[in-house]
Amino acid sequence: MKEGEEEEGGEGPAGHRSAGCVGVAGGGNCCACLMVQRQKPELGNNTNKKKVIVTGFGPFGEHAVNSSWVAVQELERLGLGEAVDLCVREMPVEYQAVEHLVPSLWKEHQPQLVVHVGVSGLATTVTLEQCGHNKGYERLDNCNYCPHSHCCIESGPDCIKSVLDMDTVCKRVNDSDIGVAVSVSKDAGRYLCDYIYYTSLYLGHGRSAFIHVPPLKKPYSSQDLGKALQAVIQEMLNLLEMDHTEEEEYKRSDHCKHKHQHQHDHQ
Repeated sequence: MKEGEEEEGGEGPAGHRSAGCVGVAGGGNCCACLMVQRQKPELGNNTNKKKVIVTGFGPFGEHAVNSSWVAVQELERLGLGEAVDLCVREMPVEYQAVEHLVPSLWKEHQPQLVVHVGVSGLATTVTLEQCGHNKGYERLDNCNYCPHSHCCIESGPDCIKSVLDMDTVCKRVNDSDIGVAVSVSKDAGRYLCDYIYYTSLYLGHGRSAFIHVPPLKKPYSSQDLGKALQAVIQEMLNLLEMDHTEEEEYKRSDHCKHKHQHQHDHQ
């Protein structure tokens, strides 16, 4: 999404200063913030399951009903399969809420993947954002606040890319013909969507994703959006699994090579 496009917010690390962005600083509370926590009951032992967190945003501006949270609730109903422990959260459209809540999600759950979902009033497709940006946050949130530095994380790089190749995810989902068009963007908009994405990319070393959805019925229903989120996130998990398998194979190969060299040197 291009900067200036209308999108449904979230909140970003309010206390962060500019320069790239390092660490998560605290900030004052400008208003009471509530985070709706919804998690499916655990059945048996979940220790071997992949932990995935998916967030959507609450109301803001003219969006009395935020399609991002509606879509995430539909995803919760559908699930991501028996091998995935799915945890969903509703995020306030407030920078300081994002600053406090996102680090706690990473620390508490130690997830394999965190996916944030937001609404864009100009979107007509489900849009996968490839990267998050550190600077340029000047638009006020639901508390009439924006970071004084207009930055997400002090000493952080200007831009962080997801470890996931969104073009690959996009192609695979579109080829599966789920009835929902998917596209890729490199500009999440410099509002709470971009802010929460950069924060998670920074904290999760790139193991995060952001998905923009259109408003409801423009053109997709909540069921369509939930189905699209399910397909997209499952492909993301497939890519992460492939990368992990290739990394393990490389480590084994490298170990064998060094072991052989060591034996050869002592012959």
